[in-house]
Amino acid sequence: MPCLDISTNVNLHGVDTDSLFSDLTKAVSQIVGKPENFVMILVKGSVALTFGGNKEPAALGEIVAMGGIDSEVKRKLIATIGSILENKLCIPRTRFVLKVFDTTMGRRSPKL
Repeated sequence: MPCLDISTNVNLHGVDTDSLFSDLTKAVSQIVGKPENFVMILVKGSVALTFGGNKEPAALGEIVAMGGIDSEVKRKLIATIGSILENKLCIPRTRFVLKVFDTTMGRRSPKL
């Protein structure tokens, strides 16, 4: 189950969060290759957050998934989520950082 957790210093009051959640859910589902009903999205606004020493709009995201993450998927996630945040919350893509975790990375398959 992919879980995307976004923290931003942008105030979400007055933001169409239903549309934001829908766009993020669809993007994660399509890129990671998991059904939408398995995708969890958390968005926290008005977080005390600075980037580059200033408080202009910025966001930090973390996505955790069990499989389906490689370098191409990471690039697509960063670009797509960054575009959604830029369009919906006016956060420049250059002020968005995404940490990506695949819980299956480094696991060895059992020897048969």
